[in-house]
Amino acid sequence: MNPDDERNDGLFGGSGETRTRLPEGEGGGGDVYGGRRSGRGGGTSSRSLVTVVGVVVLLIAAIAFANRGGDDTSSADGDAKKAGASATAPSGEKPVGGKTDGIPTGYAKSEQGAQSAAANFAVALGSAEMFDKDQRRGIVNTVYTPEEAAKRQTTLDEVYSREKFLTSIGLNADGSAPKGTSFVSRIIPVGTKATKLEGDSATVEIWYSSLFGLAGEDTRNPVSESWFTNTYELRWIDGDWKVADFRQKDGPVPVGRDQRASTAEDMAKAVEQFGGFTYAR
Repeated sequence: MNPDDERNDGLFGGSGETRTRLPEGEGGGGDVYGGRRSGRGGGTSSRSLVTVVGVVVLLIAAIAFANRGGDDTSSADGDAKKAGASATAPSGEKPVGGKTDGIPTGYAKSEQGAQSAAANFAVALGSAEMFDKDQRRGIVNTVYTPEEAAKRQTTLDEVYSREKFLTSIGLNADGSAPKGTSFVSRIIPVGTKATKLEGDSATVEIWYSSLFGLAGEDTRNPVSESWFTNTYELRWIDGDWKVADFRQKDGPVPVGRDQRASTAEDMAKAVEQFGGFTYAR
């Protein structure tokens, strides 16, 4: 593997360039989301009616939940059957219960288990923790097969410590974020599908959005959004799924809405306050 190609290998969660479209003809003030605000007149009775209806709906839902009598088996089976109608519907299957180096492990040897593994592995490989040597080694050893981990460690250490690479994405030469900025590298799974499941091997595709860049007032590398699909080749080793290889391609990319970009401060706060998901099928 050529170290210069590593950035295109999807290990950083796809840090490609993207545009942010701003609403035309709007200045710096007003609603930061570009939404219209209606007047107050004549809306009191309507809001009261909506509130009452909302309370009734919540009460009905609570009663229905209480009357289930604790029998979750039939409900879970029903949800699983309904999920078959949609390739992206949650299955209701219990998620994994253990973690290794902060990464969920212990997946079922099933199609859904393989999908959950691929999604969680993508989140780990695309995280900011990959830029820390010790955390990166833990991630690689947890995610990859032993043979693949041994092959990738040296190359990854070289790439992630290369000054030219780090400065090109806006970080300091030592890999830290410049003063007054927050480094963001995060993958958000949108959906998964298994294209093969045979014995101890599986092939899973994951479609995801990636946030990558620096949240800060004067940064030249603001946090941008990209879309990719990774295909993971998984192997069942020692009672769990591991990554043997993967490849990445662009898209599918949705049409961007005319939403005003958030401030650097709001973006930094969001990344700090909103934790990532433990994704399970």
